[in-house]
Amino acid sequence: MSYFKHHVFFCTNQRAPGEPCCNNHGAQAMRDHCKSKVKAMGDRIAGKVRINNAGCLDRCAQGPVMVVYPEAVWYTYVDQEDIDEIVESHLAQGKVVERLLID
Repeated sequence: MSYFKHHVFFCTNQRAPGEPCCNNHGAQAMRDHCKSKVKAMGDRIAGKVRINNAGCLDRCAQGPVMVVYPEAVWYTYVDQEDIDEIVESHLAQGKVVERLLID
């Protein structure tokens, strides 16, 4: 049995000016928001989910990106509402958020 039910990796890579990267889209702030949201949910999912920073996940053109393991579900997002939906639907209820999936 895994220690965590889900590991969530946010690409927070910062490239040179002018080069596309997830952090140009506020990835670090979204990761921080996600971590706060998970903690605020308390016993509902706390301790079952680990929110991590990642370096480049090699999907810059589809960024910002995050991936949820063990399912290997790749998401993009625009704002905190998208992150909240991923937390509530996927992490808390096990339902993939189809509209935010990337290949």
